[in-house]
Amino acid sequence: MSKRNRVVVASAFTSSYIGFLGLAALTGVLLVTACNKKKSGGSAMPGITATEIKIGQTMPYSGPASAYGVIGTTEKAYFQMINDKGGINGRKINLVSLDDSYQPPKTVEQTRKLVEEEGVAFVFGSVGTACNTGVQKYLNDKKVPQLFVATGADKWADPTHFPWTIGWQPSYRTEARIYARYLLKEKPAAKVCVLYQNDDLGKDYLAGLKDILGDQYDKMVLKTASYEAADPTVDSQVMTLQAAGCDTLISAVIPKFGAQTIRKIFDTEWKPLHIMSNVAVSITAGLKPAGLDKAVGIITGGYLKDPNDPNMANDPGIKDYRAFMKQYEKSLPGIDPGDTNALYAYAVGSTLVNVLTKCGNDLSRENIMKQAASLSKFVVPVGVEGTELTTSATDFRVFSQLQLSRFNGTNFEPFGAVLSAD
Repeated sequence: MSKRNRVVVASAFTSSYIGFLGLAALTGVLLVTACNKKKSGGSAMPGITATEIKIGQTMPYSGPASAYGVIGTTEKAYFQMINDKGGINGRKINLVSLDDSYQPPKTVEQTRKLVEEEGVAFVFGSVGTACNTGVQKYLNDKKVPQLFVATGADKWADPTHFPWTIGWQPSYRTEARIYARYLLKEKPAAKVCVLYQNDDLGKDYLAGLKDILGDQYDKMVLKTASYEAADPTVDSQVMTLQAAGCDTLISAVIPKFGAQTIRKIFDTEWKPLHIMSNVAVSITAGLKPAGLDKAVGIITGGYLKDPNDPNMANDPGIKDYRAFMKQYEKSLPGIDPGDTNALYAYAVGSTLVNVLTKCGNDLSRENIMKQAASLSKFVVPVGVEGTELTTSATDFRVFSQLQLSRFNGTNFEPFGAVLSAD
């Protein structure tokens, strides 16, 4: 054989061999991919690997609702605790938490970044009614679970139109219904004023009051006043309501404006029966800025135990919560364990862990959503006694009960029975 022919044969052999190696490598990749698909429920799931569950959220670390930034910081520390204990079925939770300043356009931008750049498996616990509204259709169109949003708007329980969105806390409408029932029983001749945020938060309160008061609404509710989240103060609104001659005030507000309302009421020596939305009564974020002495007598509806209540000192759930806050205090700079926003994060975090644990090895988006909508009498470790979390494919209302309590200058004292809006 000539030298030239030997070169041609060798070249042909080399090409065949390289082709064989390439085919083998491709086969290996396909096998690995198939295994990964099997582990994640039959599809190459964004955010899911053999060792990680990557999730995302938007949080107001700045802006008018920055008090809620405590929630995101505490959730990151909570998931770190879960990871330190081995994670969820061998996978660690990686929470990507981005600041949206409580501005819906920025929420849209950051949520798209989470889904399209970060590749998260789902969105969890994002704060704000308007903010979550801004991304609800986008996430549902892409079939990305929008789990346990941190807002009580009633719209999060609409599986017919938005099957990929589910709330967590009692809806504002549910809360308002309970307050209306309380007034009809305890103060049927009340002259009511309502201060509310001009979005779904406040409008749900008005709807809930109308649900229960019915034809009594126009007789009992003398005046309403709204504010925008970007407003500097609500002083003028409070003065307007006071001038209407009301002896009862329902404040459907967030912490910043709750503190302003408390101070203005005190400074003007107005003494209405004051019922304030649960989302505004964090002692750390809402009441202390106003002055605890000025907040005495405020009534609210709660679904979580008060970590500031001395009667809760030996409660197993609160003890575990405080132990967590102590162990991870370096990850929780300046956060007071008495801040109910931190307690909220701990509680909703435990619910997500329950859902992901039930998913087992099927972490497809479909199964994650299915398990979130299949809670069965789950008891939150720090939930009010007698409350249970149950959901179904047709009922996305996670919490539906509240315990009324009154602020005594130190903590909220519960009174009466656990109430339902129904």
